[in-house]
Amino acid sequence: MSNVPADLCYTAEHEWVKVVDATTIRFGITDYAQDALGDIVFVSLPTVGSQLEAGVSCGEVESTKSVSDIYAPVAGVVSANNSVAETAPDTLNTDPYGNGWIADVTVADADALCSSLLTADAYIALTSA
Repeated sequence: MSNVPADLCYTAEHEWVKVVDATTIRFGITDYAQDALGDIVFVSLPTVGSQLEAGVSCGEVESTKSVSDIYAPVAGVVSANNSVAETAPDTLNTDPYGNGWIADVTVADADALCSSLLTADAYIALTSA
């Protein structure tokens, strides 16, 4: 069973979302996703200043098994990306909910976004089906 923190929101594409403040969210790939991918060897992150569209690819994760898209969990403007993930992509394996984050995104109402995403319980149900 993978680690699914209760204080985060999730997407069916295996991204997690954390509300940082009223207009900022942080996202990354879930523990389930990194486990399925295997050893991550390369990450292509969304560019700071780029406009994301929810559900559209905004980067890639390459592992020893495959290459997978990273999907934007929300619409907004990338305000920061995690340069640590680019230089040490294995951070997504070792700390997916901490130092392995992908990007921060500026949004209109961060709290309202989680209501349109999966709860931890719903994500657990999805991944154990």
